[in-house]
Amino acid sequence: MTETQGLGRIERIDDLREAWPHESNDFTPWLAEHISELGNALGLEIELQEQEAQVGTFYLDLLARESVTDRTVIIENQLEPTNHDHLGKLLTYAGGFDANVIVWVAKDFRDEHRQSLDWLNQRTDEDSEFFGVSVELWKIGDSLPAPHFKVVSAPNEWQRETKHSVQDANKSDKNRRYQAFFQELTDALTQQDFTKRRKARPQSWLWFSAGHGGRVQYTAVFGHRKTARVGVYIRHTDQEWNKELFDQLEEEKEAIESELKESLVWQRLDHRTASRISAQRQGSIDDEEALEETRNWMIEKLVDFKRVFGPRLDELAR
Repeated sequence: MTETQGLGRIERIDDLREAWPHESNDFTPWLAEHISELGNALGLEIELQEQEAQVGTFYLDLLARESVTDRTVIIENQLEPTNHDHLGKLLTYAGGFDANVIVWVAKDFRDEHRQSLDWLNQRTDEDSEFFGVSVELWKIGDSLPAPHFKVVSAPNEWQRETKHSVQDANKSDKNRRYQAFFQELTDALTQQDFTKRRKARPQSWLWFSAGHGGRVQYTAVFGHRKTARVGVYIRHTDQEWNKELFDQLEEEKEAIESELKESLVWQRLDHRTASRISAQRQGSIDDEEALEETRNWMIEKLVDFKRVFGPRLDELAR
């Protein structure tokens, strides 16, 4: 037997319409169902919010959000090589939704359009990220075609850091300490498969998606009066939905606190849209001697909250 016997040959399918005959009727719905695969290619956790989202008289293919940072994500797709028409739509939708992450998915990227995305990444602020993604189809022999996302344009993080070095130098010392604290916390949670790696921001709080379209979050916060807090934050735009979910969870208060071995603070917050359930202790970013202990406590509680609340949220939040 030779080395090549029994092996298939990988072939690229040039016509994407063999798999998706119609762009809006076939490809866009498929992409909506497989948005996590696109997110994996981008290194982001993306959750779909709306398909064919309206902007004036136009319709964006997919409106989504990054579950880790709550940033707005827009996705415009096409089954043909890129063109000026879709570039114009992309920028129109970015402005219409005040998007942070702008994704253009196409069969192939013309050089001038890839260069346009690169230029936008260089010239816009650090809260705006432009991605160009080529979608490909491959098969082995007579196998079913397999889609593959190839990122052809993405933000240059080195340029970002260089560009904003002056602004970063002006951050307050306390904000820098918040960022360092939560970066170590995030790195530790990443190693425990609690979340995917992300860059902490210079702020006194951090949150992670609990799923369910970003309606529920796990939070870690330095609050007022030297209080450290870890909790579940229910934040749907529908107040009635939030309160109903809170009430259902509170019905299991005794069991939840028993499993956590912790008395929690239950805040329905009737005067606000959101509701909150949290564990609290003394803690401040200014108490340097206790920071490691506070960080370890937050990590332990976040993992515990996901273990105890996760299955309940999966059942109730639907």
